[in-house]
Amino acid sequence: MVKFDQLHEQNHKITELSNVFQYLIRERAMCDTECARTLFAEYTTKVREHIEIVDQLCGKLISNPEQSARNTAKGFLSGSSEIKRIFAGYLKDWCAGTGACKELAIRDHAAFVTDTDQMFSLVLDRIQRETEHLYPLIRKLESARPSAEA
Repeated sequence: MVKFDQLHEQNHKITELSNVFQYLIRERAMCDTECARTLFAEYTTKVREHIEIVDQLCGKLISNPEQSARNTAKGFLSGSSEIKRIFAGYLKDWCAGTGACKELAIRDHAAFVTDTDQMFSLVLDRIQRETEHLYPLIRKLESARPSAEA
C-alpha cells in the first residue's frame, strides 16, 4: 500500500524549501550564506528522494493490466528522466566541486535566479501533476484491488 501521507509530506517540504530558497536568493548577499547552502542541500536531497519513490511507484504501475495506468506510469517515468537530466545540468552550472552541492558557484546572480526559478517551477509543476493525476490513479487501483479478488 502506498503511503500517501509520506508523499504529501515530501511534497509539502519540497514546496516549503523551494519558496524559502527562492525568496532568500533574491538578495545576492544571501546566496553565499550557510543558511542558503543548507536549504539548497536539503532541497536537492528531498527532490532526489521524492523522485526515486515516485519512480518506484510508477515502476510497479508499468505491469498493471490497464493500458491507461501503464501510459500514466510511462509518462511520469519519462518526466523523471527529463527532470533528472535538467537538474544535473542545473547543479553542474551552479555548484562548485563534484558530487553533492556543498557550495553554490554564482557567477551571474540574475542568471542564477532565473535558472533557479525555472528549475524549481519544473519540480513544483511535477508535484502538482503527481497530486492531480498519479495519486488519484493509484488510489483508484488500490481500492479496486479487493473487489476484483472477491
